Amino acid sequence: MRIDILTIFPEIFSGPFDHSIVKRAIAKGLAEIHIHNIRDYSKSRHRNVDDYAFGGEAGMVMMIQPIADCIEALKERRNYDEIIFLTPDGKQFDQKIANNLSLKENIILLCGHYKGIDERIREHLITSEISIGDYVLSGGELAAAVISDAVIRLIPGVLNDETSALSDSFQDNLLSAPVYTRPADYHGWKVPEILLSGNEKEIRKWQMEQAVTRTKERRPGLISE
Repeated sequence: MRIDILTIFPEIFSGPFDHSIVKRAIAKGLAEIHIHNIRDYSKSRHRNVDDYAFGGEAGMVMMIQPIADCIEALKERRNYDEIIFLTPDGKQFDQKIANNLSLKENIILLCGHYKGIDERIREHLITSEISIGDYVLSGGELAAAVISDAVIRLIPGVLNDETSALSDSFQDNLLSAPVYTRPADYHGWKVPEILLSGNEKEIRKWQMEQAVTRTKERRPGLISE
């Protein structure tokens, strides 16, 4: 899988992809992440990528030309399954979207800034728009890192235990059941006996009951989705 991230602050990504599961996926050749500086496509002498909004609204807007040229340059080299704009008014990111994106071969993530991007980019080049929550960040870079991590970990071969992702929260619209590890008794705080029983059928039944109960208590909206 290849992810191309378009940004005006490429240095932000010097940390999130250099560690843990994403780094392992890249090292195994299962994923590629390429960062593109939108400023490199600006035709301005000062590499400007923003300008004032028509209509007099306060704040700057990312210009159409550098973004369009960057996207078109990438599209000349390969076909993209999705060109995604990261924006607060996009569809809220969830596990179902992550699962779907993990099946794609090539995607572009466009990080917005300022008051947003020229609407014509959204109208003519973007295939989908995603938000990671109902709040505003300084830019789309953190959202791009979140989405990349959530998607890449689902690629077969990335996790040492490929069944682990299947029991993550939000798979099947349920939160995960409680988990425990050694010691079984810590200062009188004990692990539920069922988990020590060795009875796999009863353990799975208990885990499902716990998952349903926790979901009803904490995220009841998931049950009805």
